[in-house]
Amino acid sequence: MKKNVLILCLLGSCFQLVAQTADNVKTTFQTSREWRPTIDNRADAVMVYGVGGNPSDKSKRIPFEERVKSWRDKGYIAHFMTGIAWGEYQDYFTGQWDGKWHLDEGQVQQNGDTIWHGHMVPYIVPSENFLKYLKEKHVKRVIDAGIDAIFMEEPEFWARAGYSDAFKNEWKKFYGFDWRPQHESPENTYLASKLKYQLYYNALNEVFTYAKEYGKSKGMDVKCYVPTHSLVNYSQWMIVSPEASLASLPCVDGYIAQVWTGTSREPNYYNGKPKERVFETAYLEYGSMESMTAPTGRKMFFLTDPIEDRAKDWVDYKVNYQATFVAQLLYPNIADYEIMPWPERIYEGLYRTSANSDKRERIPRHYSTQMQVMINSLNDMPLSDNKVTGSNGISVLMANSLMFQRFPTHAGYEDPQLANFYGQALPFLKRGVPVKTVHIENLGYKQALADTKVLLMSYSNMKPLSPEAHTQIAEWIKGGGTLVYSGRDDDPFQTVLEWWNTNGNKYTAPSNHLFEQMNITASPTQGEYTHGKGKIYILRADPKEFVLTAGNDKQLIDVVKRLYEQKAGKLEFKNNFYLQRGAYDLVAVLDESINNEPYTIKGNLIDMFDPKLPVYKSKSIQPGEQAYFFNVDRVKDKQKPQILVSASRAYEEKRDKNSYSFIAKSPVNTTNVSRILLPKKPVSVLINGEEKYTNTAWDQQSKTYLAEFENNPDGVAVTIKW
Repeated sequence: MKKNVLILCLLGSCFQLVAQTADNVKTTFQTSREWRPTIDNRADAVMVYGVGGNPSDKSKRIPFEERVKSWRDKGYIAHFMTGIAWGEYQDYFTGQWDGKWHLDEGQVQQNGDTIWHGHMVPYIVPSENFLKYLKEKHVKRVIDAGIDAIFMEEPEFWARAGYSDAFKNEWKKFYGFDWRPQHESPENTYLASKLKYQLYYNALNEVFTYAKEYGKSKGMDVKCYVPTHSLVNYSQWMIVSPEASLASLPCVDGYIAQVWTGTSREPNYYNGKPKERVFETAYLEYGSMESMTAPTGRKMFFLTDPIEDRAKDWVDYKVNYQATFVAQLLYPNIADYEIMPWPERIYEGLYRTSANSDKRERIPRHYSTQMQVMINSLNDMPLSDNKVTGSNGISVLMANSLMFQRFPTHAGYEDPQLANFYGQALPFLKRGVPVKTVHIENLGYKQALADTKVLLMSYSNMKPLSPEAHTQIAEWIKGGGTLVYSGRDDDPFQTVLEWWNTNGNKYTAPSNHLFEQMNITASPTQGEYTHGKGKIYILRADPKEFVLTAGNDKQLIDVVKRLYEQKAGKLEFKNNFYLQRGAYDLVAVLDESINNEPYTIKGNLIDMFDPKLPVYKSKSIQPGEQAYFFNVDRVKDKQKPQILVSASRAYEEKRDKNSYSFIAKSPVNTTNVSRILLPKKPVSVLINGEEKYTNTAWDQQSKTYLAEFENNPDGVAVTIKW
């Protein structure tokens, strides 16, 4: 029987892995629309969405090739994005493609309802026939249009789905026996989740392999990327996706970390309270995406969204955008960005002016200006060897199987809002410790645990898909690592038929196999154990217990603090994070922390969250807030005239002894502000040839001039003389 088989890697059907070459795209965005002056945000590249557009875009369809040309004509590199689990594929579902009706291939819940993404757009069970359609009708067409980078987004299978005939057929092919309803037992749930996981692993492997082979036949080197939510979010939202295992596919060149307000505002528990913790959740989401790919060297774009899918108000959007934006920049090893999705809804959508108002309007000028200051800074954001302030070396172990136990529940065992994960991470993050995550699937890479001093781990909410990880963990501990394992090991998934209790193995819980590698007896009691140069501490509590009850994380904190300080020096607790990246300063101050003190930063600081770009000598940031500054003191060549911060992108810069000029481009109906460093106070500022110099715009302390004018995507000519 093939009951417990999970093929994790199909390397033979992809091209041999070759060294990744850096492309020239640092910033990108996605849109289903043709170029328009209102959405010309001046990123390096555009991902033109869908051969048939985006299911949520009800506007008149313009052919894909024309949309691509409209952006290329404005100087953009054009790429292609579409969904692999949903999209404008009605010609497939209604039989126009092959004469057969395929709406029965949607993802179906227990009550028989299909899960829809839009009108006649079901979430898909990716059958062989559907993948054939996707390759022939979509991938081939965009490569024929000269597209050499393909983004297949959101390989998603809902945990509550798995009842369609299409899924039952895939079950029989994969396992070799008839389908079993997932709600009837933990084992059935586990088997269903593993199949969902594998189906989209196979789907991406097949589509990307075809894209590379077809591109090669036309003399093109086609790059393939997966835009995907984080493992944290998919687990919390009860969605199954291949996630970390995609890194084993040579035909995957990189990812977009789809993290934004909508994912990060999902409530979680801390100190007994469930609530939105947007900054903290975003920080952990971006971290899980970084750690997923860091050992592989694949390219990673980080996404932020100035609004979100759900209809809120402009005040809400602004506050949470700032939180997610700072969270992404606290990862100095990532410097490529999707600056926004759907500029058409950001610049042209109507949203409430405040939470207490029904009045709707387009994006306020102050917010569009601030947003463009922020996204333009990403074009220059450097990689950095600097680290976020705080005690480094505490990591939380994750596995793709976090997604396997979320729905339905069995035997009354609950994991509210993914509390077993957050119960390990938030007690430290909230105390100013820059917690990292490590993927169990990446433990085969030597550097996966290289910076970890104390590894936090539990099998209360995930299970190991293979025994190799235990050998790798044991070797790391033997060499001097420290493991803190938290878990009662009594959740109903401990006994699913898996490698640890089949084929001669008789472990009652997978952790017993792990402990055996370190000569610890089965089902050990709570306490400290040694292995080689390292230590293991076993806490007989599920991690959720540390956060579901107020003040209940003391035991975890005390154990980790003692073990950390034996190896790595003092474990610092504080209520803030600070990072320098080039001339940029990033600050996040935590609420619910060890105190309510503000964080004060000093220097010649341009406040990039203020559309007036004021210059401060000192600024205090309060708990629950984040801040983003350009520090003029760290500019290397202060005699060189240059734009430091701007709500537009500059082109055709020219400098001579007594003048500086450039062309500024940004969307129409937005206002530019720019802080421009000059060797001396100017005597003339020409905007499109018209004198606009004002004495009050000069800041002598920072030697910067504040230029303000209305943006134009065709360009605004600026000439400054001194």
